[in-house]
Amino acid sequence: MAITSDTDATTAGPGGEVRQVDAVVIGAGFSGLYLNWRLRDTMGLDVQVIEAGDEVGGTWYWNRYPGARCDSESYMYCFAFDRDLMQNWEWSGKYPEQPEILRYLTHVADRFDLRRNIQFGTRVMAAHFDETTNRWDVTTDRGDRLRCRWLITGIGCLSSGQIPDFPGRDRFQGEAYHTGSWPHEGVDFAGKRVIVVGTGSSGVQSIPVIARQCEHLTVLQRTPQYMIPARHATVDKAVLDGIKQDYDAIFDKARHSMGGFPYDVTDRSALSVSEQERQAIYEETWAQGGFKFIFGSFSDLRTNLDASETAAEFIRSKIRQTVHDPDVAERLTPRDHPFGSKRTLIDTDYFETYNRPNVTLVDLNTSPIEEITETGIRTSDGLIEADVIVYATGFDAMTGSFNRIDIRGRGGERLRDKWAAGPLTYLGLSVSGFPNLFMITGPGSPSVLTNMPVAIEQHCELVAGIVDHLQEQGLELIEAEPEAEAAWVEHVNELAQPTMFMHANSWYLGANIPGKPRVFMPYCGGMSTYRNHCEKVVANNYDGFMLS
Repeated sequence: MAITSDTDATTAGPGGEVRQVDAVVIGAGFSGLYLNWRLRDTMGLDVQVIEAGDEVGGTWYWNRYPGARCDSESYMYCFAFDRDLMQNWEWSGKYPEQPEILRYLTHVADRFDLRRNIQFGTRVMAAHFDETTNRWDVTTDRGDRLRCRWLITGIGCLSSGQIPDFPGRDRFQGEAYHTGSWPHEGVDFAGKRVIVVGTGSSGVQSIPVIARQCEHLTVLQRTPQYMIPARHATVDKAVLDGIKQDYDAIFDKARHSMGGFPYDVTDRSALSVSEQERQAIYEETWAQGGFKFIFGSFSDLRTNLDASETAAEFIRSKIRQTVHDPDVAERLTPRDHPFGSKRTLIDTDYFETYNRPNVTLVDLNTSPIEEITETGIRTSDGLIEADVIVYATGFDAMTGSFNRIDIRGRGGERLRDKWAAGPLTYLGLSVSGFPNLFMITGPGSPSVLTNMPVAIEQHCELVAGIVDHLQEQGLELIEAEPEAEAAWVEHVNELAQPTMFMHANSWYLGANIPGKPRVFMPYCGGMSTYRNHCEKVVANNYDGFMLS
């Protein structure tokens, strides 16, 4: 049943009266679409979704760079809330590309008529909690004013793109793009000299595609990466059709797994077997491709430096086998951080690309960028001229999208001020002093360390359960207890300390953003452990929350 108020006003629009709704959801990606359906269609709430893009899709609306592809297998990178949807949608292969994922999400929006309460082309600028009304007052860049009981963010963990402040960056006279905000009409690289800055996920996906299209490609690399081949061809339609016969069991297994995947995770140590057996296991999981190399090989690759080094050296040997020029191979070989300390990347023909005659690799550790000029990028070794610069320089992860909105809780406290030394949350979902605010896959939840749709559905279902409980009990507000919040942050950091994640400067720690506090932000205890913890919280009458 929708919530009503004596102060309800139905007039909305720029400069108009405040519009009263039950819930404002920010974002129309996986999180926003599922929340819209769950709150609106199954609970009868009046929901307003606000989306900056002109269509649904979230991450997959903006990230249209060449080669953009999911690193979770297609049959698991989807919603599980509707059986008919699961059975009727046909994935083309193992790892879906951006256009296919976007088609899937637009199909979901069509199927459930989700657009009728989504306002596109609009950004939320501010959300302030009013203690006199116990409501959130939300304003947009179009002048809309809304008042809601529930404020829910589905703004994504990697949606606030950033480009380092290189000297002279604005002087470049050619074309310049960030992979996270790619032109929808695409970019024509034919006959052009291209520089790609960065070799993170978007860099390693785009570099092979751009190299096939352009006259010459120069890659500016700061950090060599460990890469696992995707092996797209290993799953065909017959396999995907067979999976549908057992979808319920597969998703149940994924929900109670470490990484949100239905993989059988081994408890075998990399140090417990002979060198010959270890190499055979690595070869087998390497041939399978994807995250099975991690989950299906050995259990201690992310927690034991010696075990991690065995996987690292195996991958280094593959780089040496693949790249023809020994000097280029050496520059591509990671040695400054352990395997598993940064995001593990899934690639297609990345190392093979450096065998092309039109590709040049520049190591920024020995040839740092000095400035960007009108015609290209000058390193310490000289000017590299270009017609196009592609910045594959990543995101202000986890917290950046929140900091772009003026969110204020009790007493006018700004969220960005509360998080000045690092994000503070309970379960990655709620923040003390910010009642009735929920963050889908926020800092302190498994989020980017798991299969995102599985994590998103779990969070959305948790939020729906909380809303339903408060309405049934006639309660008005819920927020994290300060003590529970502090204990959760401590727990998140304790779990991270013995892992490889603490052995590298990564965006997991905010190390890619100058001045950002170095705090490990996601929950690395695994999807199953996290889900069990949340279930105990609910069973114990929402332990750690204040309900009033």
